[in-house]
Parts: sequence; structure tokens; C-alpha cells
Amino acid sequence: MGRVDAPEAAAALRMRPKRSVTEAYEDPGSLTNRAFDAITPFPDQNDPAYRASALPATNGIATADGLARFYAATIGEVDGVRLLSPDTVARARAEESAGPDRVLVVNTRFGLGYMLHGSASPFLGPGSFGHPGRGGSLGFADPESGIAFGYVTNGLRKTVTADPRAQALVRAVRQAV
Repeated sequence: MGRVDAPEAAAALRMRPKRSVTEAYEDPGSLTNRAFDAITPFPDQNDPAYRASALPATNGIATADGLARFYAATIGEVDGVRLLSPDTVARARAEESAGPDRVLVVNTRFGLGYMLHGSASPFLGPGSFGHPGRGGSLGFADPESGIAFGYVTNGLRKTVTADPRAQALVRAVRQAV
């Protein structure tokens, strides 16, 4: 999907997919089910073989501190390492697509490689970029405030966006800055 101008993006965000994510998970033919159940049967995530494997978009393993440090290194130096140049951060935060997401079954906004702050996954503010994870985790960076955020859980839920546990923490951080 290419760049979308502001009026098109605003109109797309007002359109809500008609199906709930729960319904989509239960439908074996849905894109949601097919995407999230691509590995069947789902492996034991504590199995050393699973942890050693490279499964893009499904088996990122981190602590909350590690996730926050990763995002901190995208917007500044952490222990002498900076992962993204300021130009790359600008590109990551520039909206490339917006609207109904047929897999996540919500309206989403994406820059290059990262989800952007929006109703599907509210981050700290409009310039924040990051990504929620399956089950409720959340990581993002907010260049304006210099804040990086990481939340992980072992109480997985069938959700990928706006997990209420993570969002309660995001609201607390937002109120504190």
C-alpha cells in the first residue's frame, strides 16, 4: 500500500472492520486465523528449539527491560549503540499506510517497519512508533519525550492491539510526563 494523503487517511480510520477479532480467530478461513495459526500445532514457547529458531513476526523473545532498551536505541545511544539514524527514525514515523487491517481486524497506521500511534494501539503520543505483540506485549519509542517503553506478559491473550494491561501503563506514563 502506498502513501495516503491526510483526508484519505482520516476517512479510512473512521471505517471499522465489521468482524471482531474473536470471530476472525475462530474462522479457520480468515486471514487472521491463517496468519496467527500458521504454525500448527502451536509450539511450546519454552522449548529451547523454539527459542533458538528464527520465526519472523512471531517469536521475538525479550524482557520488558530489553524491549525498552531496544526502542531506546532506535532514538538515541544505549551503551554506545544507536540502531537507527535520525533520517531512518523520521521514515519509520512517516505514515505509509492507514485504514482497515484485514488481519488485525482494526484500523491501523504504519510507517516503514513500525506501527504508528493510533486508536488500534495508542502509544505515548502522535510521534511515537513501535508495535504491540501477540498476547499483549507492547514496545515503542517516543522521540519527542525521549521515552522508550517495554511491556511483556506471560498471561497471553488472543489480542495484538491495545491490550488493556499495557494501555493502563501507557496512560500512567502519559500522565507522568
